Amino acid sequence: METKKREKPCCAAEALRRVRRIDLGGAVVGLAMLDDILADIVDRGIAGETAIGDELVKQVKIYNYVPKEAEPLYRAALMRDYQNEVKKR
Repeated sequence: METKKREKPCCAAEALRRVRRIDLGGAVVGLAMLDDILADIVDRGIAGETAIGDELVKQVKIYNYVPKEAEPLYRAALMRDYQNEVKKR
């Protein structure tokens, strides 16, 4: 499956509007483009928790720095946000 092409923010203010905060088990971080990434993955209908988690981490890393040792924390937080996104639809 192909990743959806996203438009780059036009300016710093637009880029800031595209940052969403997530809780990584006590530490809160801001991730750029997370709303777009979640919507894309939900729309693609990827099956299986491992495949979804892999795709979430892969796409988040395109726009954000994710330390290798923190990937499990990011994966867990991203899966929580993904599941919340699915429930909204």
